[in-house]
Amino acid sequence: LRLLVEKVASTDANILITGENGTGKEMLAREIHSLSPRNRQEMGSVDMGAVTESLFESELFGHERGAFTSAVKQRKGKFEQADGGTLFMDEIGDMSLAAQAKVLRALQERKISRVGSDKDVDVDVRIIAATNKNLREEIKKGNFREDLFHRIGVILIKVPPLREHSEDIPLLVDHFIDMICEEYDMPRKPMDKKAVEMLRQMPWTGNIRELRNVIERLVVLSGTKITPNDVELYC
Repeated sequence: LRLLVEKVASTDANILITGENGTGKEMLAREIHSLSPRNRQEMGSVDMGAVTESLFESELFGHERGAFTSAVKQRKGKFEQADGGTLFMDEIGDMSLAAQAKVLRALQERKISRVGSDKDVDVDVRIIAATNKNLREEIKKGNFREDLFHRIGVILIKVPPLREHSEDIPLLVDHFIDMICEEYDMPRKPMDKKAVEMLRQMPWTGNIRELRNVIERLVVLSGTKITPNDVELYC
């Protein structure tokens, strides 16, 4: 996965990252952006699952003053804000078909039009999209446009769930212990090897996000060392 990221980061190809919730899709997107020539500006981000249908165009494409009741001034949307850089579109599988058509047009023509304006604005944006859905299945069901899938998925990256690479758990545990102890300004707490092995046997349905939360809980509630008994009590 790391080699793939290094290979595609320097290109301008749009990327679709798939994987379960909590696997680190946004972290991967940020790594790609940081290694790209577009890293001179911050990566833009929008959660498509959280954008309501009524505000979709304003959020992504912006609006002119007076375009609607609460539009008291001109506002640039996510595409314009990310011009020359990268836009991370999370949960892209949650968009309505109408919204998908508008995003497809923006990507094909590399232009957007603010709500309330009759002028097009050129935008140069690299898209990194992410979803926990199987978009090929969504296409079959008629829930996702195949042409948009091919537009955003020039490069396809699948992030495996934690249970499929449990050998990484000891490394992740050490990383999170260091991070959390530093955040709480406390001495580093070592973890017993048996306790780490117990963590390796857990299903981790919430993936790396869940593991991070569990390690924080263990750091806060354990004594000077995290023991197997702590894992039994708090996990």
